[in-house]
Amino acid sequence: MSSKSQTRWPVSDKTGPDLVLEPFAAEPNFKTRIYAMLKQAITGMDIYSVSEDTWLDERQLAERLGVSRTPIREALAMLEQQGFVKSVPRRGIIVLRKTKREVIEMIHIWAALESMAARLITLNAGKTDIGRLRKIFEKFNDGHAPEDYPSEYSEANLLFHQTLIQMAGAPILQEMIEDIVLHVRGIRKMTIGRHDRAKQSISDHLAIIDALEKRDTVLAEKLCRDHTLGLADYIENHSADLFD
Repeated sequence: MSSKSQTRWPVSDKTGPDLVLEPFAAEPNFKTRIYAMLKQAITGMDIYSVSEDTWLDERQLAERLGVSRTPIREALAMLEQQGFVKSVPRRGIIVLRKTKREVIEMIHIWAALESMAARLITLNAGKTDIGRLRKIFEKFNDGHAPEDYPSEYSEANLLFHQTLIQMAGAPILQEMIEDIVLHVRGIRKMTIGRHDRAKQSISDHLAIIDALEKRDTVLAEKLCRDHTLGLADYIENHSADLFD
């Protein structure tokens, strides 16, 4: 473990990424809900914008959610298997930051899977379904440019990719890519406002939608793949401040 300062969550009197959680009453499926809530909260943390290690405390999590520590422990074990956290003996649970090489490798896999999703959409999806993708970007125009609203555009960007995968109608493919998208969400959000990437991103997205609407399978595959690989190239060359 590095000698960097450490932040242990949840806390309310520290600066840095916040783990937003709300307590809820126990229900028959509350174990599943705890897992889903923790996963959403962890992937929503801006862990790459701070230098401190981010730690989770089972007891405090249980108190904040109003449940026992057992389901918290079970949920954290599942998240550790998926590579979101790691249990450190005598220290606790640390939220994992991926290395630069790990992130690039995941993006390469994402590019391959998403290009296959584009292929399936051109072959199987309805016109109305494809139109849903275009609606995601309706609010962005010359007076509401993506580069001027990076946080808002980042959410639209994530929704586009999630919707694209869902539209493929391939549950196994969706399951394979879901965690990859979540792992790189923070890095993508931080980089989208740099070097006119938001402007290029929406241009890429609209070109992908055009190809899908025209049922141009080969072009849709290529555009999806190249768009995602563009993120890998950017991280390779412009991310020295994001990784140790």
